[in-house]
Amino acid sequence: MKLSTKLTLFITGSKLAIVLLFIITLPFLVEQIASQFTNYTLKQQRKQVLKNINKNGIAYYLQGDESYGSYTMLKEEFVALLPVDKDFKTDTIKDAQRIVENDTLSYRILSETFKFKNENYLLEIGKTSASINQYNKQLQQFASYVLVILILLSIIIDLTFIRMVIKPLSKIIKTRLINRKFPFKFDDHPVKTSTTDFKYLDESLALLMNQINEAFYKEREFTSNASHEIMTPISILQHKMENLLAEEELTESAALAIIEMMKTLNRLKKISNSLLLIARIENQQYHDKEEVKPLDLFNLIIEEISHRLEEKNLNIQIKINKDVVLRDINKDLLYQLIFNLVHNAIKFNREGGSISISDNFTTTGEYEINVSDTGMGISAEQLPHIFDRFIKSNAAENYGYGLGLTIVKSIVDYHHLNIKVESKLNEGTAFKVVFSNWKKAQ
Repeated sequence: MKLSTKLTLFITGSKLAIVLLFIITLPFLVEQIASQFTNYTLKQQRKQVLKNINKNGIAYYLQGDESYGSYTMLKEEFVALLPVDKDFKTDTIKDAQRIVENDTLSYRILSETFKFKNENYLLEIGKTSASINQYNKQLQQFASYVLVILILLSIIIDLTFIRMVIKPLSKIIKTRLINRKFPFKFDDHPVKTSTTDFKYLDESLALLMNQINEAFYKEREFTSNASHEIMTPISILQHKMENLLAEEELTESAALAIIEMMKTLNRLKKISNSLLLIARIENQQYHDKEEVKPLDLFNLIIEEISHRLEEKNLNIQIKINKDVVLRDINKDLLYQLIFNLVHNAIKFNREGGSISISDNFTTTGEYEINVSDTGMGISAEQLPHIFDRFIKSNAAENYGYGLGLTIVKSIVDYHHLNIKVESKLNEGTAFKVVFSNWKKAQ
């Protein structure tokens, strides 16, 4: 999962958690706010009543009666004033019930005693609980809407900021890491960023890629030069051995020994030629590309190695579309690729086995060539290493120098193709080469 995706999910999840927590606690919060606001309102009304009494006297409310009581038309609020015992004292705000015209109503009541001209009075100011709570639902909805808007706004701001911050990292990954093919080709210009960590990462990756490229070029140059230089002494030795075999005084045992040495020398010559071919492919010395029919190459190869099929009594089946034409392909390299696959299918097959060569079109419109055999197969441990140099596909065999499949992989990489391998021990091996650039023959 990408870093930007993780950050987006975290930010969105955390915001949603905050919204959920707020929604759960919102009724309680609104209730507390309404209660505190009601208390404040009651205290303000108490101040106003006491101010009127101090200014106009107690008669302003009592008007000759022993007590005073006033209710609003809907009985939502009331003010009560009555004399009490001089020792009675109270100063509270609490919920209580009152009977008003045979109706029992719940009120939030402020009760407070005060003295006026040495007389003790009780002041009560009440507000119905229903009137307090009538706006709770609207307040909750309004608060929820405001919170959601703020959360969405904060998410947009956070995501915009994250995109700006990690944009250099995305560019580093895109230019330095994604779809990189060896040897690396990349822009040496550093990615513009004000983040020190990203600068360090970009510089380190560029330095590492340059060092890898340098080591690769040195190795490739050494392989090419060494393979080329080795051919000279091999040719000299081969010529001298041929001259020795031509001498009449040579004994039979000495002749056999020279023949064995020549066989070993021929193996060394094949290895050198293979290394030289790999080096030339990696150095991209094969520039000519043309249109090639796979069926023509397969027929040519089968004709060339038919005697080997007869030696092992192998049955071969070829089902290749005659109308398919591969484009931008070096014919000689494709021939070598197919030859090596068929060669391995014969070499590692069992006596009386079979080889199947077919093609098909993938669901994504690519063209695929399949070469499978009924041979000894490759173990799961060895399968990831079959394209490595000098790694045998089966250690039990005395032949096979691990360069045939290395050449195949070099040709595949050179043409930007894709190769897949499936194998099971004692059941066989299947190679699949996928081509994206093809057309139907006219």
